[in-house]
Amino acid sequence: MEKENQRLEASRDELHIRKTKLDYQEVCTCSKEAQALWERKLTAPGRTTNPQDKEDIYRAVCQGVPKSRRGEVWLLLSHQHRLQHRLPQRQQAPDTPYYDLLKQLTAQQHAILVDLGRTFPTHQYFSAQLGAGQLSLYNLLKAYSLMDTEVGYCQGISFVAGVLLLHMREEQAFDLLKFLMYDLGIRRQYRPDMVSLQIQMYQLSRLLHDYHRELYNHLEEYEIGPSLYAAPWFLTLFASQFPLGFVSCIFDLVFVQGTEVIFKVALCLLSSHEREIVECDSFESIVDYLKTTLPTLTQTQMEQTITKVMEMDISKQLHAYEVEYHVLQDEMLDAGPPPDDSERLDKLEKTNVQLKKQNMDLLEKLQAARQKIQTLETSVENFLSRESKLKHMIRSLEQERATYQRTIERMRFSLPPDALTDVEMTQIKTGPNGKAKTSAKKP
Repeated sequence: MEKENQRLEASRDELHIRKTKLDYQEVCTCSKEAQALWERKLTAPGRTTNPQDKEDIYRAVCQGVPKSRRGEVWLLLSHQHRLQHRLPQRQQAPDTPYYDLLKQLTAQQHAILVDLGRTFPTHQYFSAQLGAGQLSLYNLLKAYSLMDTEVGYCQGISFVAGVLLLHMREEQAFDLLKFLMYDLGIRRQYRPDMVSLQIQMYQLSRLLHDYHRELYNHLEEYEIGPSLYAAPWFLTLFASQFPLGFVSCIFDLVFVQGTEVIFKVALCLLSSHEREIVECDSFESIVDYLKTTLPTLTQTQMEQTITKVMEMDISKQLHAYEVEYHVLQDEMLDAGPPPDDSERLDKLEKTNVQLKKQNMDLLEKLQAARQKIQTLETSVENFLSRESKLKHMIRSLEQERATYQRTIERMRFSLPPDALTDVEMTQIKTGPNGKAKTSAKKP
């Protein structure tokens, strides 16, 4: 009986933690038909060993993914991708067991600990300092930093890992983090040279140039490049600034289509806010809009963005822009810088890398501060509402008291002066034994 009670208690705790993790507003509603479809796919024999039709899987994702089964769906999508796209041995992630990595020490410990409090600081699962959520996140980031010695730990990875942890256990999240980083190639943007991130910023700039020329010209006029506002979108897969329900839908698509989805989401967001951005008439107002106003999407805007992303195909353009970037880089290398400027350019490049890192650090601090401010503002509103209710209650009690006083005064005036002479007054006296006794006092 005792063991049964312990199992029941453990089951209740697990359900509570699961409910806490999934405490976010869902964006794309999942119909009963879609839920039944995923139920069949998640329970089908050979689902992790037999390849399924890619278009069929994509259509299923477009119909919606149930929040309660999202982690299982992501695991299924990763298995299906690996069955159809096997990486060469030298490009695969090291196969060190997760719990063996946890027994080791990492040189990235300080950087990881600093970022724990900045990762989803307002979400209940991660908000408690060194609580269950932060400890799981630390374990996951520590294990990855030990496994991938080239990347180690980089700001932005914590948000990606955090989203995974909200939908599954640590070991499963570690496997999916390896899938995103190695199989889908996201780790390239975290490398110390940041070349991949520079290519991505160039590709996004070219997309704006070719498809939204007015917006591109406006941003160029104020010298606002994609690295100034879009770098956090790519490094955190939008998780550091946008609502979790929206981010989860983006992850659904990333597991099917890869990093192309990040470009499509960025392009849709910028195009849908083009008029408002063009109306901004200063560097500061544009940057503030892109970093603060744009991420505060309504439910309708998020749903429309996801729908547009599903309909877009920019794979050919992205490939062409990447080739174009490398051609331009080769031409610049062939031309070579003037002898006197080589040292200066080297210093500028190093300074640029440092500034980018500082920018990311400050951006995450700013985001955490804004979220704390929102929490405090909500608390203040609650206190003000409570204060207003108490004041209203006090006024009601004072009015009631005044009414009673007027009633007493009227009763006193209505009684004749000698009315009390015929009334016996009862006094309560306390005896030595502590009990009350009554005595009648005659007039």
